[in-house]
Amino acid sequence: MENYLKAVQVTDKVWWVGAIDWNLREFHGYRTARGTTYNAYLVLADKITLIDTVKAPFKDEMMQRVASVIGDPAKIDYIVSNHAEMDHSGALPAVMAEVKPEKVFASTMGVKALDAHFRIGSALTAVKTGEVISLGNMSMTFVETRMLHWPDSMISYIPEQKILFSQDGFGMHLATEKLFADENDAAVVEQEMRKYYANILLLYAPQTLKLLEDLPKLNLAIDVIAPDHGPLWRRSLLGRPMDYYAKWAAQKPEKRAVVVYSTMWHSTEKMAVAITDGIRSTGAAVKMMSLEAHTRSDVAAAVMCAGALVVGSPTLNNQMYPAVADVLCYLKGLRPKNVLAAGFGSFGWSGEAVAQIYEQFAAMKLESAVEGLKIKYVPTDADLKNCFDYGVKIGEKILAAN
Repeated sequence: MENYLKAVQVTDKVWWVGAIDWNLREFHGYRTARGTTYNAYLVLADKITLIDTVKAPFKDEMMQRVASVIGDPAKIDYIVSNHAEMDHSGALPAVMAEVKPEKVFASTMGVKALDAHFRIGSALTAVKTGEVISLGNMSMTFVETRMLHWPDSMISYIPEQKILFSQDGFGMHLATEKLFADENDAAVVEQEMRKYYANILLLYAPQTLKLLEDLPKLNLAIDVIAPDHGPLWRRSLLGRPMDYYAKWAAQKPEKRAVVVYSTMWHSTEKMAVAITDGIRSTGAAVKMMSLEAHTRSDVAAAVMCAGALVVGSPTLNNQMYPAVADVLCYLKGLRPKNVLAAGFGSFGWSGEAVAQIYEQFAAMKLESAVEGLKIKYVPTDADLKNCFDYGVKIGEKILAAN
């Protein structure tokens, strides 16, 4: 069968042979509005090496791209698995069966994870930080990056090509026909990378900062950063992903608030509008996000580095509204830092939602900016004035804290 899918050249000896998932719209709770890529790389060393595979349904797409470079995929000698998550390892057993590589390398924890997934432990070779393998006319060295974002995660580096394979680090969910970040819209690239970091890596901020501190000490000459999702970094943009990570991992609060709410009969929404206007009147920036219009992953990206998180909910069956409970549970797992918190809501006869919101703030270890605000039934003009003043207090707290 003729191969219609083609690889894309990255360096003189490295080719992108991954797959583009134009239709992916959710990734374990994270809304991926622009799809994604599963990046795999073919290294034309004396020992032909495949870096990572792809999600299982995309195996044939990857293999066609491999064949467009070397003809017979059975010429692959080595496979390196930088990350055991199924979107990168799903095709690995089938590829191993087809090409019968001499060796398959993974981190120590990667060997355990891949064996737990596929029962292939005896076919795997573990490598550790600082270990170097020979590819004949090239070499490859490894750095374990545990919990960025799985225990098995590692990055690999080929000095002869000056290319760093960063697995999920410095990546994003973005399906695009243009392989390099500098070929894509800069605003889209930043938006999707921010969203990816906020939803996948934010809770590992300490490990991110440690990696950014340790990486320069390795004295790696890097011309290309090749992640496992999204565009590759090169040329004038090479330092940008590290600058982004340094900023986002530090989580220095900005002079802005995010007002997140859900509403039944629009009373809580009216409160949200007035609170938002109050915050804006202080000069602080503010974004209002209805959970009927925004996903939990949108909220996570907005909250990262925000000065304040303001959450509103009506009370339903003595509970906060389900969409609000969902987003607070999600944010608690991501562990945002340095964010002031405030809660509000309307109610009919019991009004437990606001207190429950503050319980979640406490569980997230967020400092309360002000006490909660509750209004019974439909807010009056006087109630909305109180909401505006409530927003002013929050805005002033944001400005004073920054």
